[in-house]
This record gives sequence, C-alpha cells and structure tokens, in this order.
Amino acid sequence: MTIAMAVTLLGLLFMQIMYIEKMVKMRNDHFKELVTLSLYNVASNLERDETKYFLDKHLDNSQSRMMPYNSGKFNPVEIDLNLNPSQSFTAGTGNNLSSKNSGFAPNFNYDKSRQELLKGEYLYQKALLNEVILNILEHASDRSIAERADSSIVRIYIAQELRRNGLEMPFEFAVVNRSATIAYCTSGYEQSLKNEDDVYSQILFPNNKDSNITLNVVFPTKSDYLSSTIKFMLPSIAFTILLMALFVITIIMILRQKKLSEIKNDFINNMTHEFKTPISSISLAAQMLDDEAVVKSPMLLKQASTVIKDETKRLRFQVEKVLQMSMFDRTSATMKLQEVDADSVIYSVVNTYKLKVEKFGGTITADLNSDDPIVNVDEMHFTNVIFNLLDNAIKYRREDVEPKLMVSTRNPDDSHITIVVEDNGIGIKRDDLKKIFEKFYRVSTGNRHDVKGFGLGLAYVHKMITLFGGTIKAESEVGKGSKFIITLPLYK
Repeated sequence: MTIAMAVTLLGLLFMQIMYIEKMVKMRNDHFKELVTLSLYNVASNLERDETKYFLDKHLDNSQSRMMPYNSGKFNPVEIDLNLNPSQSFTAGTGNNLSSKNSGFAPNFNYDKSRQELLKGEYLYQKALLNEVILNILEHASDRSIAERADSSIVRIYIAQELRRNGLEMPFEFAVVNRSATIAYCTSGYEQSLKNEDDVYSQILFPNNKDSNITLNVVFPTKSDYLSSTIKFMLPSIAFTILLMALFVITIIMILRQKKLSEIKNDFINNMTHEFKTPISSISLAAQMLDDEAVVKSPMLLKQASTVIKDETKRLRFQVEKVLQMSMFDRTSATMKLQEVDADSVIYSVVNTYKLKVEKFGGTITADLNSDDPIVNVDEMHFTNVIFNLLDNAIKYRREDVEPKLMVSTRNPDDSHITIVVEDNGIGIKRDDLKKIFEKFYRVSTGNRHDVKGFGLGLAYVHKMITLFGGTIKAESEVGKGSKFIITLPLYK
C-alpha cells in the first residue's frame, strides 16, 4: 500500500513536470514564430522604404529634364470630357470635328486618341519603374547601413510589428554588417546577450545579393514571458510536493513507531526475564525456610538467607536501573552537582567490584595518575556511570580467557580529566558502535539469555556524561575488547 501511494504521488509529480515542460516548449515555439514574422515584416518595410527612396530620387531627376515628346512619341494633351454633343473638341491630331446630328454621336477619332494616350502613359510608367529597379540593383549597396536601415526607424518598425503580433515587451537590437561585426546596437544589447540561443536574426534586403546586413534582436524579459505561462501550475506543484512531504513524514513516523514497539516488546521481555530469575530464587529460598530440617540446620539456614539477601540485592539493582531511566528526561532538574574527587570515587567502585571480577577468575586494576581529579558532578550518578561500564565489561567477557579490566585517569590538559575503562571482552562491531548509546539499543549478542539487560545502561551513561558537560566515545575491535573514553571538565 505504501509503495502504491509513493508511486502514485511520484507519477503525479512527474506528469505535472512533463506538462509544464511541454507548455514552456509550446510557448517558446509560438514566441519564436511571432518574432520571426515580426522581423520579416520589418525587413519588408525597410525594402519598401528603399524602393520609395529611389523612386522619389528618380522622379526628382526626371522632372528637371522632362521635355515634350516629338510626333510618334508620347505627347501629353488636355482633354475636355465635358463636351456637349453639338460642340467640337480637339483630339491628339488637332483636327476640328463637328457633329452632324443634334444628339451625341461617338467619335472614333477621340477613342483612338484616348487609347494612344493611355498607352503612352503605360510605357512611360514602365520605363520609369524599370529605371528605378535598375538603380536599386546597381546602387542600393552603395548606401551606408545607417542610410539603408536608420536605427530610429528600425526601432519603430520592430515595436510596431511586435505590438501587432501581441508581443508588447522590451527588446534590444543590433545591426550586423557583412564582416559579422556590429554596425550599431542599442545601449542594452550586449548586457542582454547572455545566450546565443536567445538571439533572433533576420537578413535585411535579402533580394540584394551584395547586401549582407543582419538584424539581431534579443528580449531581456523573455524568461518572464515564458514563465508567466506556468504560474497557474505552481500552486498545484506546491500542493503535490507538500503532500509528498507529509507522506514521507507519515511513513517515517510509522517506521519509528514500529521500531519503538519492537524496542518496547524487547524491553518487556528482558525485564520480565531479569525479574523472574531473582524472584524464583527468593521463592525457592522461602520454601526452604518452611522446611523444619532447614530450620534446624544452621548451615542450610545461612545458605537460604544468603540466597534471599543476594537475590534481593540483585532485584533492587535491576529496579534501580529502571528507575534511573524513568528519570532520564528530568535528571538535570534532580541532579546535585558538587565538587567530587573522581579518583577517589573510581577507586571505591573498583574495590567494590573486585570481588565480582575475581569470581570469574579475572583481575581489575586502577591506574589513577591524574594530577587534578576534581570534577563538578553528581556523585551518585557519577558512581553509577563507572559501575555500569564495569558491569558491561563483565557481561560481555570472553569465555576462553580470563577477564581483565583496567580503569585509568589522566589530565590531557589543564582543564580536563580523561577516564578510560578498558576490557579484553568480545568487543563490539563497527556498525553497533554508532548505536550503542541509543536508548533501548542492544547489540545482537545481548539478546542471548546468558547476557541480560534492558539496553539502558550505556544510554544512561551517555546522558549523564553529557549533563556533566563532558563527552564519551567507544573504541572496540571484535575479539579483542573495548575501550570507553570519558572526558570531563575540571572543577573551577
């Protein structure tokens, strides 16, 4: 179910991203099409302007040297089209004709003269246009770029054509000559030219083979124009990402709850087993006391009372460890920090623990070489810290060798003391070293019935050392033992 939901959310986000990419691509293609059309119209306008320039120039020259044509050539005449039927008129031949009828009669000589007149005008205009076209082809490239494509006119044309195609946005442009160098450009063109793909080009005067003038246009706000297309999609993407984040958080919380549930079950199982053993021993000893033979035997009576005493002490110790962890989050409020001689406390704990180590045929030594052992700690909790580390050393001893424990102190500098608890036990795997200070965490070996615990000891040690303002780290190698190094600030 979780995988299906994750795949669904990822698929939804993927589809939205793909949709946005397609929209941006379509918007960009449409933008390119409109710009290309606009620049083509700009080039057409400039061509018309150049044609008009040469036409006006030719007309000016023609008017200055215009003469009447001889006979057989075109001779402009004035024609009075408001003639009455009874009036005579003058045609191109100069003859006077009279109408013989009282009504209007068609004059074929007049129609012929009018045809000659229109033909002459046509030939004149044709010759005029041919001469203009010839001048454009021969002399257009002789004009400078500034004359052929004036910057102010080019700007006006670009703005008009873009507006006509619905692109009212700022632009910068440049005109490049045949040597691929900029003839002129607007002030912001070079600053806006960040990517060659953002340049839109149009050849000016493409019908003139000798002209290699190119108009380049860039749009500084093009990205804003394209992003405006997807603004309405941003809330949808934001909500999808938020939904995915909530989904991930929910999964993490579920996994944590599952882990806590497993830890809780493991804790209850271990605690039940830890309490069951001493209770069974006490119950057995109590049953022995009910036996009259035991009561009459001082040796058996002493043995039963010793069992009850030891198991009660063991049970009290386990209860104390659970109570310590119940105070785990509020210990800072109940601690009584005071000036404590660390060497003295450690020496006392080592002497108390020596009997237990010797019971397994091992030895424990104390090498207390600190020049300044005074620290600011809670004495009870500090004692429990050292005791827990020694207890772990015995729990995780190797069966094939005698346990050897060593506790040493020294001053690495003038403001700290270092306490090292070292053993030759089974060691800890590297992966477990990262987690041994976590609450309820126990290494795999600790789940065996011959090694009991709640996974609270090292978590408690780490918590106390942190509250004392110090640090603790572990070094270990499987099969060779472990070393716990505590560093505490000296009392000042």
